[in-house]
Amino acid sequence: MALKERKEINDKFKWAVNDIYASDAAWKEDLGELEKLAAIPCQYKGEIAKGVENLYAAIKESDEVDYKVERVYVYAFMKYYEDTSNAQYQEMSGKAQAIAVKMAEKYSFLEPEILAIDEETLRGYIKTEPMCEYAHLIEDMLATKEHSLSDKEEAILAKVANVTGVSGDIFSKFNNADVKFKKVTDSKGEEHDLTNGRYGALMESQDRELRKSAFENLYASYKDNINTIAAMFYGNVKQAVFYADVRKYNSSLERYLSGSFIPTDVYKNLINTVNENLDLMHRYVSLRKKELKLSELHFYDIYAPMVKDFNWEVSYEEAKEMALKALAPMGEDYVEIVKSGYENGWVDVYENKGKRSGAFSWGCYGTHPYIFLNYTDTLNDVFTLIHETGHAMHTYYSNNTQPYVYAGYRIFVAEVASTVNESLLMQYLLRNCTDKEQKKYLLNHYFEQFKGTLYRQTMFAEFEMKAHEMVENGEVLSASNLCELYKGLNEKYFGKDMIIDDNIAYEWARIPHFYTPFYVYQYATGYSAAIAISLKILEGDKEVLEGYKKFLKSGSSMHPIELLKLAKVDMTKPEVVSDALKVFKDLLDQWEEL
Repeated sequence: MALKERKEINDKFKWAVNDIYASDAAWKEDLGELEKLAAIPCQYKGEIAKGVENLYAAIKESDEVDYKVERVYVYAFMKYYEDTSNAQYQEMSGKAQAIAVKMAEKYSFLEPEILAIDEETLRGYIKTEPMCEYAHLIEDMLATKEHSLSDKEEAILAKVANVTGVSGDIFSKFNNADVKFKKVTDSKGEEHDLTNGRYGALMESQDRELRKSAFENLYASYKDNINTIAAMFYGNVKQAVFYADVRKYNSSLERYLSGSFIPTDVYKNLINTVNENLDLMHRYVSLRKKELKLSELHFYDIYAPMVKDFNWEVSYEEAKEMALKALAPMGEDYVEIVKSGYENGWVDVYENKGKRSGAFSWGCYGTHPYIFLNYTDTLNDVFTLIHETGHAMHTYYSNNTQPYVYAGYRIFVAEVASTVNESLLMQYLLRNCTDKEQKKYLLNHYFEQFKGTLYRQTMFAEFEMKAHEMVENGEVLSASNLCELYKGLNEKYFGKDMIIDDNIAYEWARIPHFYTPFYVYQYATGYSAAIAISLKILEGDKEVLEGYKKFLKSGSSMHPIELLKLAKVDMTKPEVVSDALKVFKDLLDQWEEL
């Protein structure tokens, strides 16, 4: 079936972007105001050291401008993501990006001037009203003082941001609008459209010929463009290494983790702990090979359900009901907000021509959060819905509790809220399954979460770390050495029972998250933390539930490691990851008992 045009999708399945701006004309008014503001130097530049009043007024003005920039930016990109081939929204998103850079440049003097103030004087300021509102912000600045540059240097870096993001922009346009795939053929000789959005569902098909065709045709397109993609990725790694160098960090890893005050040991502990437990992953691969009754297990077999002829289709309406029931342990207040959001324009549901692939949650302060899906009626899509609902509720609670300056939350904790929801759904389904085959199907899905989130994202994290280290050591990244590195990691993670298909070497080339360096490891750490939190909530631990809700409402008013401690989770200890892997071992045991 051919994809529908955007205008053919029923409005009730579209997100209400007009809750941000009623029209493109209203958006243009705000953009125009920002462009006028960008042309006027900030009156507080060079004046901050003259007293607490100027300091407070400058930060407040910057906050108010950021608030408007965020709305302009989010609206334009949400409209662009609806149809990435739409020239009007390509232009609008470009203008939004440009004004964001200009405003960052305008206020780039703030941090250097703040840090130029005598530290004792500054600490005295943040004890006074109303400056105390920014106490945590100032303390964070002081903590990274050694990595801040002069006013002039910060202004240059703000200008450079317009250039250094180009690799990611090019990849996004290639991956969402330009890359084309040949049609795939099933065992009956029938042809099907292949898109990035549909690939996941095709790989879960019981039809092995269809899976193989999808696997080969998808990677054929990336292989055809592999030198270009390698150049994009190399450019992105080089900009990350550049920023780490000029800001005097020991590595790009340290620089990216420092923004959330995460020690690099947390990242390395994750990789080491997972590597120490690869025997469980190899055991899972062997089990999968046996259950599928295959003489050879290929990568196009790794997502096929191990329960044959068990096709669990879930309509979007059913998915919403399933999610609401699964979230009941969170309390009536939480469930009612979710229910209202589902019915009032939070969610963009179905794929259409030109729509960006994947799923995410987004939004801006002052309006409700949004959820972006490409729903295809699979159980996996239900997990995606409840996952993004977790993000949305985190945003909802933070925005409604914190002032603008602390409403956003760090990436490190972002995946906790989403994965707690996934875990609650899994436990709800397991406890309410009606027969042995259904339970096996759910266990299969739980395996997928551990494989996809804890093992695979850690493998991605290891790939990123090694690629960045190569550039830091003076090596040039090429299609050849990137593919060799990636293929080797697959051999290590999946073990001897997996046939390492040549095409898997190109998989790194389709991962958009690699253009946000050192992001993906947080799926694995977040998953580990979420397993711990969700099981405690299900056990009726009211202290953990209340601590977790406090965590959801706290935004960035505390550092991530401290935030998670509210829910009794300490991510500096490798036990959090190893305990999650014990759950994986238990699932393997359960399957073998069945």
